[in-house]
Amino acid sequence: MNAASQELNVVDVILRDGATMRLRPPQTDDAAGLLSFFAGLSADSMRSRFHGVRRVDDSLIEHFLLPAADRGALIGSVETAADGLRVVAIGEYACLRDPSVAEVAFTVADDLQGHGVGARLLEQLAALAGREGVETFVADVLADNHAMLRVFADAGYDVVRKTEGGEVEVRLAIARSTALLARVDARDHEAVGASLRPFFQPATVAVIGASPRRGSIGGELFRNILQADFQGAAYPVNRTAEPVAGVRAFSSVAEIDAPIDLAVICLPAARVVDAARIALATGVRALCVISSGFAEVGRDGLERQEELLALVRSHGARLIGPNCLGIAVPGIGLNATFAPRALPPGRIAFSSQSGALGLALLEKAAERNLGFSAFVSIGNKADVSSNDLLEWWEDDDETELILLYLESFGNPRKFGRLAARVARHKPILALKAGTTEVGARAASSHTAALAGSEVAVDALFRQSGVLRARTLEELVDAATLLSSQPLPRGRRTAVLSNAGGLGILCADACGAAGLALEPLEDRTRRALEAELPADASVANPVDVLGSATAATYATVLPLLLADPGVDSVIVLFVPPVVATADDVAAAIAEAAVGAEKPVLVVIVSADGIPARLRESGSPVASFLYPESAARALGLAADRADWLGRAAGSATPVEGVDRVEGRRLVESVTDERWLSPAEARTLLAAYGIPLVPERVVLSAEEAVLAAEELGFPAVVKSAVPGRHKTESGGVALGLMTAEAVRTAALRIGAPLIVQPMIKGGVELLAGVVQDPVFGPLVAFGPGGVFAELIGDTRFAVAPLTDVDAAELVHGGKAGKLVAGFRGAAPADAAALTDLVHRLALLAEENPEIAELDLNPVLGLGESCLAVDMRIRLRPARPVASIKGW
Repeated sequence: MNAASQELNVVDVILRDGATMRLRPPQTDDAAGLLSFFAGLSADSMRSRFHGVRRVDDSLIEHFLLPAADRGALIGSVETAADGLRVVAIGEYACLRDPSVAEVAFTVADDLQGHGVGARLLEQLAALAGREGVETFVADVLADNHAMLRVFADAGYDVVRKTEGGEVEVRLAIARSTALLARVDARDHEAVGASLRPFFQPATVAVIGASPRRGSIGGELFRNILQADFQGAAYPVNRTAEPVAGVRAFSSVAEIDAPIDLAVICLPAARVVDAARIALATGVRALCVISSGFAEVGRDGLERQEELLALVRSHGARLIGPNCLGIAVPGIGLNATFAPRALPPGRIAFSSQSGALGLALLEKAAERNLGFSAFVSIGNKADVSSNDLLEWWEDDDETELILLYLESFGNPRKFGRLAARVARHKPILALKAGTTEVGARAASSHTAALAGSEVAVDALFRQSGVLRARTLEELVDAATLLSSQPLPRGRRTAVLSNAGGLGILCADACGAAGLALEPLEDRTRRALEAELPADASVANPVDVLGSATAATYATVLPLLLADPGVDSVIVLFVPPVVATADDVAAAIAEAAVGAEKPVLVVIVSADGIPARLRESGSPVASFLYPESAARALGLAADRADWLGRAAGSATPVEGVDRVEGRRLVESVTDERWLSPAEARTLLAAYGIPLVPERVVLSAEEAVLAAEELGFPAVVKSAVPGRHKTESGGVALGLMTAEAVRTAALRIGAPLIVQPMIKGGVELLAGVVQDPVFGPLVAFGPGGVFAELIGDTRFAVAPLTDVDAAELVHGGKAGKLVAGFRGAAPADAAALTDLVHRLALLAEENPEIAELDLNPVLGLGESCLAVDMRIRLRPARPVASIKGW
């Protein structure tokens, strides 16, 4: 590992008890710290590490301090009030004669053994070594060193053990696998939960910058804590120690004679770091920084934010914000926000990257009588992010529904795995901003983060079961439905209305939301005909006419709910002269009690939603407009569909020559399109089926190639990256040598000659590297009309078997694969295998900026890529090795 790589490989990891530890390559000025570390180890720890007695002197540590290509090391450090910055762990690997195999060893300070340090050190060493081409770790462990053997066994790697005498040889395959990711995620879950506990279950809170002056942010936030009847103790801190709202104040957190769990900082940006340093030195492990003036304002603010984060992490603490609204946990009376009112308690957890939008949603939610288990404004999310909050809310018994407002992603792959796990038990509803180019620019300047592509966002949400709302109104509507109604068993809905036009509008909205208005069963129709006037319509929508009363709705709604062909009911009512909104609302609510299907109600009235339907525990979900109800129901149906979808698993890909693939990729040092020969070599290394071809430099060579490969022939331009059809650079179905010669002279060298493959369906498969989300795998209709036909679908790599199958079988491409209008079906298994190979190719070679296979011919018993374009771009340096 060279010196430049050392500077990049710095990562902060969370330990089992919630504390954080910084891992980084050792530097020359770490000599004293390393000597002190080894000198502080017990005799048992020294024996376990060195298999005997070892003298602590410069010869013990000097190899750690000298960078070398065939070895690497990581040093673990923490900062405490008592000891300052302290080395607590050291791990290293050294390549053996076979450079793909390395010996690994690490040591942990005695007082931190059992805290998960060894597991974190091992996983980061493996990530570091893997980037240098190491595939296997080997370790010799004393047979009685049970703790170390347990670290290796529980890490998640494939482990082989061999015992000889008093030592055990442990061999670990360090490649990333599904099992490894599961173990890393499990460690993260335990550690993150412990680290966030002081935010959600604090016994003591200090507000730093709590001014006695009314109208100040800190002062009002402290008063909010008092007014919400916080179950713990709250302490105001200001420079003059003036009491706030009658509560004794302190001039510094250090003066408070009780340990502080959560410190909320409301100070000018220039004073935040010093205040945080004092708080952290007293043992505070949870900071919420309300103050603005950080990364969102430019370079100076970014530097200030980085200084704050480094300080927080050096003390093993966590940070919400900066530039945020605060945190509220209504169940314990904590309202550490400057919102105008306390949140009502309930079962919805809400994370917002925007404080102002968070306030707007809370106001709208209050109108719908929605209650919250927690609200967190993450602001610039310098540390705590939505991923962390999902970890906490997954196990929180008070949370049943999770809302997210997102402007950017930090670790979308981790988000996808985590959300997919959480969504199996609790719905996740997200509003993602920055959906247009203008919106994305605004989001970037507002949060100082790079917004990912919308195609990637949609793919990520679809794969992980996250429901995407497009507007604030839709977010509130869907939350209303998901928090109060059962999921529909299917997409068949019935519409009940007293106004025909309103019913038609609702039917249109249902169609747009992917819902179906199927005919009612004959038995249901007969029952309706017996109860309704002859002029009423008993089709679907059911029109009970303007003369309908509360009694009409009380009679008809149970009949629709009893129909086995109905999965949900949307009830519409426009108050006529003969019935009031309140009476009908009461009748609908009474009829819906105990229903096992969702009932959605729209009462179009000048007075809005009747009070009876807004009550807590209402048996129905109420909306202002039919379109709102339909969109919310469509999202609920999406969730039901996703829950019925198999979770999926990784699919091993055989027959891959990674060495050859990497050799070619690493030979390209600048951004460019690969030549046809280079592209073919790279694709062939990953087993991607290709049509036979020859690259030639003249018309005569083209004729010879065509005669070798067989007629009819295809002649194409071999200019890298050229769109052949648009530029006239392709000639198809050439039956004679003369036809080949003429085409070759017209197109111009260099040329590709292929045999013309008959039959099959033309498809498109490809990859694009998103700057935030990584590789996106594409699949759709192909050929010259690919863009015109559209419906190319994307999935975020890595792909499970379910992800790949949905790409191949979904949308218009799926219809083509299945055999459209009597055509022979294509080999779906071969196409699914192709998609897996493309995903793996892009995963293992991030230099691939874009890759197009168009067309791919889906044949009866195989598939073949006929045309290919690959653009390579040198990979950007990675600033952290925590690439999980």
